[in-house]
Amino acid sequence: MRVIATGILALMLAAPAARADGDPASDVLLGENVFYPYMPPVSAAIQKQLDAETAAASRARYPIKVALIASRVDLGVITSLFGRPQKYADFLDQEISYQNRQVLLVVMPSGYGVQGVTPAARAVAASLSKPAGPQSNDLARAAIVAVARLAGAAGHPLKGVSGGGQSTTGTGGGSTTLLVTVLAVAAVAAAAALVVIRRRQATAG
Repeated sequence: MRVIATGILALMLAAPAARADGDPASDVLLGENVFYPYMPPVSAAIQKQLDAETAAASRARYPIKVALIASRVDLGVITSLFGRPQKYADFLDQEISYQNRQVLLVVMPSGYGVQGVTPAARAVAASLSKPAGPQSNDLARAAIVAVARLAGAAGHPLKGVSGGGQSTTGTGGGSTTLLVTVLAVAAVAAAAALVVIRRRQATAG
């Protein structure tokens, strides 16, 4: 808990940088393969399966970043992009792809957005059925299907992924995911607070 508290304090002190984007997924995906929705959380079993699949994609030389956006809360201060998965994928790609382009998949209740994919994989993404529902678990299940199909379309079929959701090590365990999520929430809160303060100062001036 001391580590988490220290991390939150550091983010509060670094709030000027946080307000530049206020996008939780871009912070999480710098160190993790998957950004999971805040509420309700994805079940542990489904998280394990999706983590295992992204690890398998990396082994197949198809590393992929996945952002599951269940509500506007998951977008931080850029809530206008909710329901527009491709627009958000375009934005998020600029946030996380500095020197090297990365394969990126965004899943929202309304559908999918992709970046860094081959034309064949883009066509596959366009053909995918929407998630079965708007809940976090629905998005994660849809991502599991989408990752495998994108990898296959790009010529990198996935192997060694158990349908029961058996995970491999090294993809970001529960404690790491919890810490990153807490820190990301703190960053968004700090960014939002600064926006309010600046607006009040501007009004007072």
